[in-house]
Formats: sequence, structure tokens, C-alpha cells
Amino acid sequence: MPLWYALHQIRCIIYIMAPNTSETMHIDELLTDAAVLTELGRRLARHRLERNWTQAEAAARAGVGQATVQRAERGQSVQMTSMVKLLRTLGLLAGLDAAIPASIALPIAQLEREQRKPRRRARARPATEDAARPWTWGEGGDAGG
Repeated sequence: MPLWYALHQIRCIIYIMAPNTSETMHIDELLTDAAVLTELGRRLARHRLERNWTQAEAAARAGVGQATVQRAERGQSVQMTSMVKLLRTLGLLAGLDAAIPASIALPIAQLEREQRKPRRRARARPATEDAARPWTWGEGGDAGG
């Protein structure tokens, strides 16, 4: 059994054994989609409760329905626009910039760019005999007619 799979199984067992703990789970590539959504929901609920808002108050401030807040906090799917509204209301929208950077500098791509010689001019197209001779009717290889 590969080590990554064993670690994944251990994390899932820990998650299943203690799903309602206040301890923050580390979100990484090994978690399932459902586990990530559940943890995000837990975090949203914690931020809402730190502000001493009910779900109804958070929904009203964000301009979404209370059912949307409930679904998000349960780790269920919500529309992206609703999530953005919730994050903005909770003051967490700037966290998306760190979570999803505009671009990632891949070392191999940068190395390839550095090793390429910059072009100084375009290459001239080679002149062919056909290009020098003007075209006339009946040429071109069409056998129609």
C-alpha cells in the first residue's frame, strides 16, 4: 500500500471519529471533496459565531437565503456567487487571493523562456518558381470540365 494512501486512510478515520471537534483540519490534496466542503462549512460557521450572528443575520447581511447559509455550513454545495457574498460579509474575501493566485511561476517554464534566444526579425519566405509565375486559367490541377 503506498504511503500517501495510508495517510489518506488515517486522515479519513480521524475525521470520521471526531467530526464535531473545534480543532481545525488542515486542508490538503489528500482530503476528499466532501471533507474539504465540510471543513469549509465549519470554518464559515466559526467566523459567523465569532461575530455573534445567527444564520438569519448572516444571510440578511450577505443578501442570500438562510437555507444557503445552512447548506454552506453543512458542507453542501452552494452557488459560487453566494459563497463570494458570504465571504465578503464575513471579511474573508481577501483570502481567495492567497488561495487562488493569479498565476504560478513554474520553474521549468521560466527556464525555457530564459534559454530561448529572443527573435530579432522575421525570416524571409523562400521564393518558389510557382510564386514568380502568374496564375492562368486551366492551371491548378483541377480536372473538372
